[in-house]
Amino acid sequence: MAFVVTDNCIQCKYTDCVAVCPADAFHEGPNFMVINPIECIDCGLCVPECDAQAIFQEDELPDDQVVYVELNAELSEHWPVLTEVKPAMDEAEKWNGVENKLHMLEK
Repeated sequence: MAFVVTDNCIQCKYTDCVAVCPADAFHEGPNFMVINPIECIDCGLCVPECDAQAIFQEDELPDDQVVYVELNAELSEHWPVLTEVKPAMDEAEKWNGVENKLHMLEK
């Protein structure tokens, strides 16, 4: 099972998780990151590095986050690979912990 980036990453985009990914499985969009489920090797190194606590193993997703399985797979096919740490979004601290941000996702 691959790992999945979920709702709390939207508007935050902390990228410390990218630095520890041995598979270069992260892909970056305008205000969100996703994990390509084919590239993910299920190592779990990214989970403790996520300041937003937005990464879950697919089979451990909260019920209200299941929609992100398909979104990670779909968007990773279109967005570029991210392999280097970048600064978080300007208002990341403001948005970290805010629930139900799916409507804010920029594709």
